[in-house]
Amino acid sequence: MKKRILATVLTSVIIAGAIAGCGSTGSTDTATAATSASANEAATSADAEASDAATSDSVVLKVAASPTPHAEILAQAKPILAKEGIDLEVTEFEDYVQPNEVVESGDFDANYFQHVPYLESFNEEKGTHLVTAGKIHYEPFGIYPGTKTSLDDIADGDVIAVPNDTTNEARALLLLQDNGLLTLKDDAGLEATVNDITENPHNLKIQEVEAAQVPHLVTEVAYVVMNGNYALEAGYTVSKDALAYEASDSEAAKTYVNIIAVKEGNENNDAIKKLVEVLKSDEIKDFINSNYNGNVIPYDGD
Repeated sequence: MKKRILATVLTSVIIAGAIAGCGSTGSTDTATAATSASANEAATSADAEASDAATSDSVVLKVAASPTPHAEILAQAKPILAKEGIDLEVTEFEDYVQPNEVVESGDFDANYFQHVPYLESFNEEKGTHLVTAGKIHYEPFGIYPGTKTSLDDIADGDVIAVPNDTTNEARALLLLQDNGLLTLKDDAGLEATVNDITENPHNLKIQEVEAAQVPHLVTEVAYVVMNGNYALEAGYTVSKDALAYEASDSEAAKTYVNIIAVKEGNENNDAIKKLVEVLKSDEIKDFINSNYNGNVIPYDGD
């Protein structure tokens, strides 16, 4: 994960890596390009509406977000919030550390990029005080082709790339276990690492890399296990390209729901509550369902 900030007002949104395709088929690239174009057009229109609705009396709400899909979804919320007197300012980050640091410091009001287990792990490791203000969507985690296109082709010594951050590595290993590729200690759970592997019949080599780098290894390893947002950026559609993935009604959907996070004490701020309300609205749910082909699923729980 590159630790650099891409500051933007969201007048356009680019799905990084969609052109390269990262091993996707031509039809997948075309579908992804269409999805990107649709999101770009919608975001540009949303930004124009927001500008018309904003006034000098607006409350400014600063949110840090991952580019895809989080910043794109926030772009759709911007004009709706402007009508409520809230000027939503979004800054894109390409790593999983700085978005939490800037909320903890008070430089930003909220962030939108992570799931609950990651937030809890980050708080424990960094001593931060971040809490969930609202649960918005779920991104199925999947096993995708690398140099091999079927799990039936797995062979002794194959390399599989997985994210190296604590909760996402565990999630990847649990998905590999669910598909019979390895076995973990019974109590490993959401803190599982490669050290918890008890059975590895194919002598698989697990390559741990930053989550953002996993898609770039598809030409070097047999398989990759990716977060939904990085799969989307790489041009993959979970329902078409994943060799295996978490079911939308699974426990993982509840556990790994992506959230709006704030510093403790700010979860009841009126502007934050309105942001969560808008992101859970039917209008935003329709946008998600229409633009992400199952890679992003609205969360219907509380």
